[in-house]
Amino acid sequence: MTKRTKIIYWIVTVWLALGMASTGIVQLIPLKEETEMMKHLGYPLYFLTILGVWKILGVIAILIPKFALLKEWTYAGFFFAMSGAVFSHLYCGDGAKELFGPLLLIILTLLSWYFRPADRKIIS
Repeated sequence: MTKRTKIIYWIVTVWLALGMASTGIVQLIPLKEETEMMKHLGYPLYFLTILGVWKILGVIAILIPKFALLKEWTYAGFFFAMSGAVFSHLYCGDGAKELFGPLLLIILTLLSWYFRPADRKIIS
C-alpha cells in the first residue's frame, strides 16, 4: 500500500466515521426534526434508536484494528442503511437536500472500503 493510498483511506474513513457517528448520535436523541422525518418516511420511531446504536457500533468496528470480517459486515450495513435512506426519500418525493447526506455517506463508505489496507481485508 502506497503512502498516498493510506492517506486517502484514513481521510475518507475519518470523514465516514464522523458522518456516521454524528448521525447516529442525532438519531439517539429524540430531536423533533428526526422524529418528523421518520414519520414522513413512514417508519416507526423506534427505528431511530436501532439505526443510532448500529451506526455507533459500526464506527467503532471500522476504526479498531483487525476484525476484517466484522469490518466487511459493517461496510455492508452502512451501504444498506444509506441506500435504504436514499430510496425511502425518493419514494416519498423528497428533493436533493434530503438525498445529499445519504449519498455522501454511500460514497464515503465505498471509498473507505476500496482503499482499506490489506490487514483490514478478508484474505480468501
